[in-house]
Amino acid sequence: MPEVKIVSSLKGHTERATDITFSPTTNHIATASADRTARLWNTEGTLLNTYKGHLDRLARLAFHPSGKYLGTTSFDKTWRLWDTETGEELLYQEGHSRSVYGLDFHPDGSLAASCGLDALARVWDLRSGRSILALEGHVKPVLGISFSPNGYHLATGGEDNTCRIWDLRKKRSLYTIPAHSNLISQIKFEPQEGYFLVTASYDMTAKVWSARDFKPVKVLSGHESKVTSVDVVADGQSIATVSHDRTIKLWSSKNVDKEKDMDVD
Repeated sequence: MPEVKIVSSLKGHTERATDITFSPTTNHIATASADRTARLWNTEGTLLNTYKGHLDRLARLAFHPSGKYLGTTSFDKTWRLWDTETGEELLYQEGHSRSVYGLDFHPDGSLAASCGLDALARVWDLRSGRSILALEGHVKPVLGISFSPNGYHLATGGEDNTCRIWDLRKKRSLYTIPAHSNLISQIKFEPQEGYFLVTASYDMTAKVWSARDFKPVKVLSGHESKVTSVDVVADGQSIATVSHDRTIKLWSSKNVDKEKDMDVD
């Protein structure tokens, strides 16, 4: 495979980083940390902004589709929405009774969905800031959440080892997939058309599911430890998995038998 080079190092957080995500509209990168802050960087490693306000460590973050806003989740039981450019806190969202872990934005930018250690997922109207839907069904903490590009399916996964597919039009769960033999750490729809869904698990695998009938398509096996995160490239052609085995694997979704390794020092 081609040589992988370090382009820049993002140094500034005072405790461990917990998440990282690329802006959908610029060459900026946002990071979350146990130091209670999120930070915005350019690809050269220059710090552009720091988002302060959370009272406990951050879990994950997500950019709004417009790139103008950044959402952060925290163990302080809130999630917050920030103006990416000014750093101003726009929304302070309470509603979960335990730590908020996952966050995703609706493709049209009107809604957000959060999930947490209270075993709930919530859908929020970003215009009013209100929780408009509570999705109950998981029996353990929910760690991953993802909107389908179709706009009405929402996937959740968590410590009960199941993936649930919710229909926002019917306001209920359509499918419960007994997806893994250990907890689901992250979940992502293919972002172009939502043709497939990927789940990552502590059972050392990631799995690809058809979004037509939510049947299994492929098991991505090869990691030697827990798979902690997964993402699908914007064009849907590649899947990335991150593991405690200190590797990042890149899989071709055209032929998911192919994989490339990147060792993490």
